[in-house]
Amino acid sequence: MKKVFKVLVNFALLFALCIPAFSQPSSKSVETFVIDNFDTEPDWKWTVNASRFIAEGYPKYGYFTGIPNSLKPFQKADVEPKVFGVKTAYNRKGDNWFEIIPMQGDSVYEYPFIGTVDHLDFWVWGANYLYYLEIMVRDANGRVHVLPAGNLAFNGWKNVVVKIPGWIPQHSKLRSGPQSMTLVGFRVRTDGAEYVDDFVIYFDNLKYMSNSLSFIYDGYELHDADFSDAESGSSGSESTSEAK
Repeated sequence: MKKVFKVLVNFALLFALCIPAFSQPSSKSVETFVIDNFDTEPDWKWTVNASRFIAEGYPKYGYFTGIPNSLKPFQKADVEPKVFGVKTAYNRKGDNWFEIIPMQGDSVYEYPFIGTVDHLDFWVWGANYLYYLEIMVRDANGRVHVLPAGNLAFNGWKNVVVKIPGWIPQHSKLRSGPQSMTLVGFRVRTDGAEYVDDFVIYFDNLKYMSNSLSFIYDGYELHDADFSDAESGSSGSESTSEAK
């Protein structure tokens, strides 16, 4: 009897250990996704909006030849390295700002993240001005969050890593509306006492680290099944038994 009981216990433990392996994705399934390396343009583009005291003819922005030294060993030999640059000037000191946001055609485009994002990683070129860099993301419930990414009071390239707080909802339980967090863009703010007549910033190798399988479950493909050709039931208040 004891031997039978021991076999049953071992079988139950084995069953309990095996179920999660088949029913849940691995929490260690982490991948790196490149949003934009700026060497080739994706099917969307970046644009820049600035606050009211921007000087005439500004902001100016575009792609320029360049790359951080730390990324040179990974650059493909047949691809010319590019970075995205912005130049601004304002008519007065104060709380000035500009935003770098994605566009697709004539519409604002918010880049959709895959999985559960741990952090964003990118390179930024500072001109040693006391300006402040922020990242804007929209959670899966539609709320925009502004994440601080440090100041720009340094010269040259710097690798910046911004952690995504765990309290930001990255997935929605609703079937309608956005299903994941999105990247809204960057925002740069001037310090109230800093010079504002000649500022330049560059970006390169924008990517993020994510658990890509964190929201994938058994039967996930049925979430967006097309019911347009499905049969419809009758719409009446009478039950089937009453209708007979």
